[in-house]
Amino acid sequence: MSYSMSDLLQLMISEGASDLHTRVGCSPTIRVHGTLHRVEGPALTPETSEELMRSITSEEHIQAVRERGGADFAFAFGEAARFRVSVMKEKGNFGMVLRIIPSKLLTFEQIGLPESVKELLFKPRGLILVTGPTGSGKSTTLASLLNIVNETREEVHLITIEDPIEYYHKHKKALITQREVHVDVPNFAEALRRALRQDPDMILVGEMRDLETIEAAITAAETGHLVFGTLHTTGAAKTIDRLTNAFPQQQQEMIRIQLSTVLQAVISQLLIPRIDKPGRVAAFEIMVNTPSIAALIRDNKTFRIQSDIQTGSKYGMITLDAWLMDKYQAGLIAREEVINKAQDPTTIMSKLQELDLAQAVDKGKK
Repeated sequence: MSYSMSDLLQLMISEGASDLHTRVGCSPTIRVHGTLHRVEGPALTPETSEELMRSITSEEHIQAVRERGGADFAFAFGEAARFRVSVMKEKGNFGMVLRIIPSKLLTFEQIGLPESVKELLFKPRGLILVTGPTGSGKSTTLASLLNIVNETREEVHLITIEDPIEYYHKHKKALITQREVHVDVPNFAEALRRALRQDPDMILVGEMRDLETIEAAITAAETGHLVFGTLHTTGAAKTIDRLTNAFPQQQQEMIRIQLSTVLQAVISQLLIPRIDKPGRVAAFEIMVNTPSIAALIRDNKTFRIQSDIQTGSKYGMITLDAWLMDKYQAGLIAREEVINKAQDPTTIMSKLQELDLAQAVDKGKK
């Protein structure tokens, strides 16, 4: 039995898989609702693995894999779906990971974001960060935020800088320019510098992965643009520390001052398996930059930000732990997930015990 890429992609779509892995020495593997499943069939040989790779990869990308050990790109599977592809060399052989890009943009309600986040899209300037580990749905959240801008703000020119472009946005009310790194422009930092000369109102930076890009994004936010960016961090405090620590020691105080004024919000997210039905549910921590939080950033007291988020519900803030408890009490996620994903497991454990006790007392009364 030999595998065809068309059949494997069709299988992904029919099974609702998020990712497909091809590696020499095992059969193709798909990830469904966070869990890996092997496709029934023989293990891939170096020849069959290369054959699958060549069926969707251009010569230019294959050359990049040979020279640099990897290549990333996006491609469309007819009208059925789009995929983000990462091709790599592994033990001298070709391997791939394909992630499906949902064709339908989700609404605020479907993602589970509170209405308070929508207000951020109408800020005249500043930096909004969407953070979380790989595969936590950052791209989907950002694409949905941009779609709301596209549907509601006709006076806006929005430039996206992505590697690769995942969601294609059609021009609705806004004017949208989508630029792909390595295709339209050499890197994120260069694209950001150019963007400032292209009359933008809003800029999306697909990934703030190096000092030059972070610096350019902060400058763009300071000069009157609303900038969206992503980072692979969990939680607002860690995100601010990560941005600050990217700079040399002597610049860090100045960066903290800049961040305290330009940062509008940090939205951190995770995807957690549901227990009420197949699928995953998003869990968020939302920090909005109030004068009190700005002072903590400026004074390098990010460890105190968490307590401000806990008491900041009137600004639309919520901690990840509070969100997890809420989803657990609603019967959407398992107890173990709450404990494993919590930022303060000790406090969460005592809250869960209090909940158990209250439920036991309640049961006793009945």
